[in-house]
Amino acid sequence: MAFFTPQRDPGLYPYRQGLYFAFFNAMNWQIATATPTVLFMAYLGADSFETGLVYAWPLLLTPIQVFATVLLPRLGFKRLTLAGWGARSWFLVVPLGIALLAPAKPLPWMIPAMVAAMFFYSVSRSVGAAAITTWLQGLVPAEVRGRYWSTDQIMGGAASIGTLLLCAATFTWLPASTAFSLQYVFSIAGAWLAFRCLRALPDIERPTVMSLTTIRTETPRHLFGPGLFRPYLWLAVLFYVVTIPLVPFGAYYLKVAEGISPAVIMGCTIVQYTGVITGNWFMRSRIDRTGAKPFLRASFVLYALVAAGWLAGLQWRPVLLGLMPVLYFLLGAGAGIFTAANVSYLAKILPLAERALPVSLHGAMCFCLGGLAPIAWGLLLKGEGALPSVNLGAFQGFFVFTLAGALGLVLLVNRLKEDPGHVDPLLEGDWLFRPFRVVASLVKLSDPVRTPGQPPEPGQR
Repeated sequence: MAFFTPQRDPGLYPYRQGLYFAFFNAMNWQIATATPTVLFMAYLGADSFETGLVYAWPLLLTPIQVFATVLLPRLGFKRLTLAGWGARSWFLVVPLGIALLAPAKPLPWMIPAMVAAMFFYSVSRSVGAAAITTWLQGLVPAEVRGRYWSTDQIMGGAASIGTLLLCAATFTWLPASTAFSLQYVFSIAGAWLAFRCLRALPDIERPTVMSLTTIRTETPRHLFGPGLFRPYLWLAVLFYVVTIPLVPFGAYYLKVAEGISPAVIMGCTIVQYTGVITGNWFMRSRIDRTGAKPFLRASFVLYALVAAGWLAGLQWRPVLLGLMPVLYFLLGAGAGIFTAANVSYLAKILPLAERALPVSLHGAMCFCLGGLAPIAWGLLLKGEGALPSVNLGAFQGFFVFTLAGALGLVLLVNRLKEDPGHVDPLLEGDWLFRPFRVVASLVKLSDPVRTPGQPPEPGQR
């Protein structure tokens, strides 16, 4: 890649490897943790519980980042990031091998192997994510940091859409086993190229001993004490519990129960991503005037419409497939609007000097507890018999729960207090689209300290 040259962009040129990392990393996670892996589990004959478990691992294991930060004083930011990011690609060899070996009727051992491989993939990913955001924040100078992170989002978004198009094309033109094999080769290649980009970046000064005592003593106050943060935290937790299962089980039902081709499902996922971009674009110029609450409310209404649309489609099956593009677009728009509104509201209710711990708690609680929802619903949605199936009554109940939860969130958001007006970004970049980065701000609880007169270590220059 030669998008950044000293002549075209001298400010970003020294940090171009971080931007290339964003591109290649999206090639990896869009396959390894998203709809293609859900479809692969359905192809292997996994039931809804096993599929929900694989989808939930990256979310459920987010708190591992807290414990991984203890290694930062010993390893530094770069070594810890490379250790986690380097290990994850090896675990993708398992789904690649399964895709290459899977006959027309996959073997029983393949599903447990896939569940275990994605568990260890998510563990290593969380370890690497403990340091990466703070590493890049400290590496990029403040005068170009905003442009860096906006470019980071463009690079990641472009790679995401390209990856989804590739998946749709392989499902259209190739047999399923060949399509999955090529997708996991592509994902592994993305992980390897992302690792090479990170390795080319210099390290920054490592922090001193992490203040885990502060985390332990202050956490109960933030979770249960008075103030504006506590009610919003639990509202956000409810939001993730209600909404996270929509993507995996929507795709799983379409494939297993309706027999919709993976290419069509990937097309719906592309429409969903278009909705995310549209939702962000729509609110970007308006949120400073209106505040975050109207957009939080709008997001919850969109999710209610998605649930109502699914219920209508399940009642009148001939219209179900025709509704899917609309419902996937609304799903993406709701996610995009909530993401930006969430960042804006947190920035307003948290003092700048005290953000590190509550922001990290917010991310860890939302994604960890939200990650339990696909597991629980996976158990409830399991159909009877040896073949993969979905309990239709439970699936309708799932959307009734989603509809009730979304309407409840609309009522709860009215209780939040907010003063409209501009607020500086909580954190640069699309950190809420990448749950494995949310706990990285815990590193800010301690400052890098170097003995006076001591030069930085070679890896930190």
